[in-house]
Amino acid sequence: MPVPAAAAPLLFDLPYTPLAKRPLPAGRPRDWYITHNRRLKAMRLAIALLDSGVYLPNQAHNRRIRATAERVGIHPPSDTTCHMVRALMRYSR
Repeated sequence: MPVPAAAAPLLFDLPYTPLAKRPLPAGRPRDWYITHNRRLKAMRLAIALLDSGVYLPNQAHNRRIRATAERVGIHPPSDTTCHMVRALMRYSR
């Protein structure tokens, strides 16, 4: 006897697999690449902080952001990147 669609369990905890990396577009100024990579790093750190229970920007001090980066395996962020992490957390609210 077929199981109704509503009774079938949905799996949301599938393992995360990152997308295949593509090279960045050539011909942009060096500052564009630096800013782009900084934004990606800030997003990864903001997600890691949210996953660890830090939901407010005033809870995310530079020490905590750098400790999270070390735990996740990301190079220690600069003060500018830490500021960007807090800004991302602030604007997501």
